[in-house]
Amino acid sequence: MSLSGLSAVYIYLIPILLIAFFHVRKRQKNTSLALVQQQESIEAGLTEPSSLHPYIDPNKCLGAGGCVKACPEEAIGMIGGKAYLVNPTVCIGHGACEAACPHHAISLVFGTEKRGMDIPKVDPNFETNVKGIFIAGELGGMGLIRKAATQGTQAINTIKKLKGSTHELDVVIVGAGPAGLASTLGAIENKLRHVTLEQEGSLGGAIFQYPRNKIAMTAPVKLPIIGQVKMGEISKEALLEFWDGVVKKTGLKVNFNERMEKITKTNNGFVVKTNKQSYDTRTVLLAIGRRGTPRKLGVPGEDLPKVVYSLIDPEQYRNMHVLVVGGGDSALEAACSIADEPGTTVTISYRSEAFGRGKQKNRERLRTLETSGKIKVLLKSNVKAVTKDKVFLEHQDHTIQLPNQAIIVCAGGILPTPFLKEIGILVETKFGTT
Repeated sequence: MSLSGLSAVYIYLIPILLIAFFHVRKRQKNTSLALVQQQESIEAGLTEPSSLHPYIDPNKCLGAGGCVKACPEEAIGMIGGKAYLVNPTVCIGHGACEAACPHHAISLVFGTEKRGMDIPKVDPNFETNVKGIFIAGELGGMGLIRKAATQGTQAINTIKKLKGSTHELDVVIVGAGPAGLASTLGAIENKLRHVTLEQEGSLGGAIFQYPRNKIAMTAPVKLPIIGQVKMGEISKEALLEFWDGVVKKTGLKVNFNERMEKITKTNNGFVVKTNKQSYDTRTVLLAIGRRGTPRKLGVPGEDLPKVVYSLIDPEQYRNMHVLVVGGGDSALEAACSIADEPGTTVTISYRSEAFGRGKQKNRERLRTLETSGKIKVLLKSNVKAVTKDKVFLEHQDHTIQLPNQAIIVCAGGILPTPFLKEIGILVETKFGTT
């Protein structure tokens, strides 16, 4: 080969080699970072995602990496050219990874092989096995605001095809959270005869129960009548203010403080009985969330007024000895918020050995407050009894007592499975399946 020919080869070969070198170097760096994250999660016992999360099929994954870039929580990493869920507990089911994968290697699933998750059975239109009863939002396992609202809208798009019945109403919507409000807007837009019930006295569903100034993770969503709504990270107060504005703009009506008590099947429809009246309807849309009945401690003294199941305003606990029970985000956020108040003494009790269900930023904030002495953390502990001015806990095979003036139990809720089964809705336990 001539000298000029060799020069031409080098001109093309050297850039290719440089590109390959930097690609391999970047891949090794990403693998190292992902391995560190994965190992930290394993050592901390943070291996179980809390809800909807991605299953990545290693046989289909070709290492495109789009899922890593798309994940807003940095839950996915690349190891050896394959994507892995390296930080499972921070995943909150955005689903952006599934859409970003060009090889269809990702599917969104509920539960894991170790921990099952009860999910009411619904079809692609969010209709249950009981024809005419629909479920949207958190009750169906979808707690994200954007997706809950989208499900409510899609359910109404199916229900509108059934209007024209002889019933008093086309649909009774139960719940005024994101799914319920979006479906109500859809009902207005499609001129459906409807009523929306909310057992509490305010809009927002579970959002209203968030601590003051809690950031509500959300994303752009398209709502009936309103259109595209562009949202980033906004606070609880800002989100509730947005919903209040929607109500004023559209004339949306909600029957507050009206609790659904029973649903009875009739000829081609249902009767929904509440604590105030009954409604004859063609269909029912349940958007009631998964909380159901708060999960209680089951210990003596739990019925004392100082024991509550959500935090609304941390200021009310100033200069008090407070115990927070639980290991999820609501517990961590409650403990940290109260610890910021003057004169408080805060203890958080959790039965497991690690806060596996809390987001990383909440765990880091808790760790900082624990280091500074503003919060006392009792892992592998359980409340045994409550008295007027004390609380007794079992911790490391010993019973300890703490001065106490308030207890906030953030142990989640019991899925209303008996109610669902009573009206014939099938509930499946998902172990890592869609």
